[in-house]
Amino acid sequence: MGENPTKNHYAQLNQGEENEMDIFGYKTQGCRKALCIAGYILSCGALRLLFYWKPEWDVWVNCIQCSLEEADIVLLRTTDDFRIYSRKTVTWISVSAFIKSRSDYPAEEDSIFSKAIMKPNLFFVKNVLRKRLPFYFRILEDHHTCSAIHDKFGSGLTCNEQNVRRVICGPNTIDVPVIPIWKLLIKEVLNPFYVFQLFSVCLWFSEDYMEYASAIIIMSLLSIFLTVYDLRQVRHLTFSHQEDLLLMSGNSFQELESHHLVPGDMLVLKEGKTLLPCDAILVSGQCTVNESMLTGESIPVTKTHLPQADNLKPWRVYCAEDYKKHVLFCGTEVIQTKADDRGVVKAVVLRTGFNTAKGDLVRSILYPKPMNFKLYRDALRFLMCLIAFAAIGMIYTVCVFALNGEETGEVVKKALDVITIAVPPALPAALTTGIIYTQQRLKKKGIFCISPQRINMCGQLNLVCFDKVMAVWWLSPCCFQDVHSFSADHSLPWGPVFKAMAVCHSLIVWEGKIQGDPLDVKMFEATNWVIDDSSGHQTEGQGSTHATVVRPGPKATTAPVEGITILHQFPFSSALQRMSVIAQEIGGDPQVFTKGAPEIVAMLCRAETVPLNFESKLLLYTAQGFRVIGLACKCLQAGKPPAALTREEIESDLTFLGLLIMENRLKRETKPVLEELSAARIRSVMVTGDNIQTAITVAKNAGMIAPTHSVILVEANKVPGSFSASITWQSLEENKTEDNRNLTDPGIRLALESGQYHFAMSGKSYQIVAQHFRPLLPKLLLNGTVFARMSPSQKSSLVEEFQKLDYFVGMCGDGANDCGALKVAHAGISLSEQEASVASPFTSRTPSIACVPELIREGRAALVTSFCMFKYMALYSTIQYLGVLLLYWQLNSFGNYQFLFQDLAITTVIGVTMSFTGAYPKLVPYRPPSQLISPPLLLSVVLNILFSLGMQIFGFVVVQQQPWYSKTDIHSACLSVNHEGNSSSSLGLHGVDDGAQEQADNGFKSYENTTVWLLSTINCLIVALVFSKGKPFRRPIYTNYVFILVLMGQLGVCLFLMFADIDDLYSKMDLVCTPTTWRISMVIMLAVTLAVSFLVEEAVIENRSLWLLLKKTFQYHSKSHYKRLQRVLEQDSAWPPLNETFFSDSVAVTVEGNMGGHSNPTFESGEDSL
Repeated sequence: MGENPTKNHYAQLNQGEENEMDIFGYKTQGCRKALCIAGYILSCGALRLLFYWKPEWDVWVNCIQCSLEEADIVLLRTTDDFRIYSRKTVTWISVSAFIKSRSDYPAEEDSIFSKAIMKPNLFFVKNVLRKRLPFYFRILEDHHTCSAIHDKFGSGLTCNEQNVRRVICGPNTIDVPVIPIWKLLIKEVLNPFYVFQLFSVCLWFSEDYMEYASAIIIMSLLSIFLTVYDLRQVRHLTFSHQEDLLLMSGNSFQELESHHLVPGDMLVLKEGKTLLPCDAILVSGQCTVNESMLTGESIPVTKTHLPQADNLKPWRVYCAEDYKKHVLFCGTEVIQTKADDRGVVKAVVLRTGFNTAKGDLVRSILYPKPMNFKLYRDALRFLMCLIAFAAIGMIYTVCVFALNGEETGEVVKKALDVITIAVPPALPAALTTGIIYTQQRLKKKGIFCISPQRINMCGQLNLVCFDKVMAVWWLSPCCFQDVHSFSADHSLPWGPVFKAMAVCHSLIVWEGKIQGDPLDVKMFEATNWVIDDSSGHQTEGQGSTHATVVRPGPKATTAPVEGITILHQFPFSSALQRMSVIAQEIGGDPQVFTKGAPEIVAMLCRAETVPLNFESKLLLYTAQGFRVIGLACKCLQAGKPPAALTREEIESDLTFLGLLIMENRLKRETKPVLEELSAARIRSVMVTGDNIQTAITVAKNAGMIAPTHSVILVEANKVPGSFSASITWQSLEENKTEDNRNLTDPGIRLALESGQYHFAMSGKSYQIVAQHFRPLLPKLLLNGTVFARMSPSQKSSLVEEFQKLDYFVGMCGDGANDCGALKVAHAGISLSEQEASVASPFTSRTPSIACVPELIREGRAALVTSFCMFKYMALYSTIQYLGVLLLYWQLNSFGNYQFLFQDLAITTVIGVTMSFTGAYPKLVPYRPPSQLISPPLLLSVVLNILFSLGMQIFGFVVVQQQPWYSKTDIHSACLSVNHEGNSSSSLGLHGVDDGAQEQADNGFKSYENTTVWLLSTINCLIVALVFSKGKPFRRPIYTNYVFILVLMGQLGVCLFLMFADIDDLYSKMDLVCTPTTWRISMVIMLAVTLAVSFLVEEAVIENRSLWLLLKKTFQYHSKSHYKRLQRVLEQDSAWPPLNETFFSDSVAVTVEGNMGGHSNPTFESGEDSL
């Protein structure tokens, strides 16, 4: 039974978003429900419990399919590999009853709210919002145009409109309910893991195994209390003070508590700091916002009002990627407001509740997206194997005890015991211990993680994308027109370029310091001017406004003006690659100043103002690795007020001023880090917004591109007047000649044939290739190293394309422009001063890429630790399982204190301390295994099980062959020795007559029990030592001092129990005395097992060369897409093409099947390491 998406029965929610889900409609049937209730009663609730675990089965059995409009039950399913189902009840509401007449509410056919009123009933999914979905009605409709938002919501909503929207939207709150402890206890107990725990505890209590059962209960309660604590911490995060806000309704203002806000409300922002309770679109004025909670960036962000563009495009489509420049996000802090000539600063409420940016953060913490489906699947498969293993043991147990005439109740208890032994209850927790300790180590190193499940993914990274965060910018000379240069120790002369440097930025004074983009800060500091934030108001003909004023500082050169006022800003846009300001000298006329990518700025200027040698000069400076910025200006005519001017109006017919050169100096740690990654065969890719020549030079200086390697520039352009496009490959060499003779140089061709080349392309070319040359994209990404002028959406797309090729991709950048790519990557690392942000799973407080190899090291260590713990827990349960089955042959078993010693004193302590081992300081050129079910790991487990089985059977059989052995007299061995020596043993002969019968009646004491228990207990220590893998991914085991001390202490206690003849101790532990020679024999057995296990683990399991030889012998090839494509390209002598141009309607590229993958020939995948 499953889903059959018929018409109207199925829909998709949040399409294309991270929390995308499928929704199916169902209607409850009375007869089906009655049959299910009968089944619940007959099964004593077992069927109900099964339906609790599998809600989709509950719906399929109780309900029939129907359209979503008729549904009273909906089934939600995630669209990822996990395909998790959840069942929700549909609640019907009637909004028409909340208004006196429909004429009270203005009809808009395209409005969600109007549709809700025009229909008698409207359904929505109750409580879906609080789980994994944004709520549909808590968002202002996206179809509104810019002018429509100003017109329809510019005066706010009427009281009737607000009331209706409150009914539909609900309160503007992010409530995380703290579940009462008794409810949480029930919920946790109903978890499959805890049901198994409860079953085990009940069984142990029935067998008087009180101590361990009590320990399990205490640990479970502790886990539940920690869950409550975590929920309370998240609730503290979501708590916000409900303050009164000023709302505009018509021409009047009203005070309203923030939880009453609805989409469409007009919010009036007062002066001073304000914590935003919702997402809102700024429609007038300007704000400076601290978005560190959202992006991790402590740099203040300037927000400008939504333009009143009169076109038919929806506002988000019109604003494209820059729509965030007009949106104030919930949870962020407005630190400064500036009213324009239209009066107060106003914003229209866009989203409320869990739909806001803060709601998204809380939801991501409460319900993190599951990662690494393969690991989850492999763990489930292995668990099924253990259950099958237990089933075999149960059959064996029933046969042995039934044939010997044991009571039925005893047979059942013994059979059920096998399940609790074979399936370790702590197995799920064992796989997470390494992650917990790694997270603590990362925190000490200034790397914070909000998504712990991604730590293991870091251990698999084989490609890392870097933004321009690798460089530090320093101001260098400024050149313009006839190329004038000025040394750093001389002040710049007054002129248009100087004015552009003084005002064309988004800097503010915050907490006494100039804050903003580091590049802007360097540029402004070079002028020696200051920002005067005390100039409160400036009165113009159009009204009173708040404006930023810059004035000459103490060290500034003499200027003929008192200062310059910045009237309006158009902040930097990644899509447009420029920013502009409207400014005027005090007492002068307004002017426009623009700065941005030189080629973009030049296109906006009048042709006669752009020097003829513009392109050659630009190439000269970018080829040297300088960051080059174009400057332009123009005078404004009196007319419209600055705030009413559009960007298109001011950024046209500009006068080109010149080029501002910023020297790019690599951070000291950049090159060593990239060299370390290269040595570890982890690809480094530059993804930046800089000029492509600058990016290539930086890549060469940083070591991404070796001096002997060639760079091939890939340029793609749309063919004018047609729907086709062209793509050209051109080799970039420092010593280019006019006739391009270097392209035929044998050395270059040899480098290309050996794979020593790198592709470089711009964001524009990448976009065209993705649209018109899709089959070529995998080949181009094969050696793609430099991607310049990339917009935020293109960065995200690039990361996704690499992931499609089966790369494990890391992304290192800032939380503002790279937010999308950081989220999409397997491991996104934001360099920020904040501890955590919603922008990325990892945040490094140190603004250095040195955190990347550190994170990879720790990720590898965590992955190996998880597998080590998995192997140990599997072996521990199997060793105990085999020992118990051996003793069952004689209708015997381990005693309660023997079980307790193995479970608590040995396994629990080892489980806690084994994961303390830190990461190995050097990155090796291969990755740890990524699969739980892999040949080396399985072989290791199977061989160690065989070694343990062999040793226990050998001890079990040989002890029965000893001359002193007696099945009935458990003291025969020590008594015979003592009589020969005419001395009494420490057991005391006086106790034999009185207590021998009592002790003989104990069902646990026997020579077999003592032998098997001691061998199995010390065997647990052996496998713990053998599996505590050190190099090459973790530090040597002896550096884990706590673990070594624990092992030594446990071994000492075990040997003490083996050799100490203490009457009370042996009686408590259900042990019997054996001759010293036999005890030494057991030590020898254990030593042999240790030697064999260690030898096999080192010589076979961890022998990478042996596994590579086996792969080569059996001609095993990696199934990864990029590996498969690599083998195809190695046979293609025509790749890469040089000095050729292809057109999209003529190119034909053969790629086998649906590979779409690539690889760098100089890069070896960690898959070779298995």
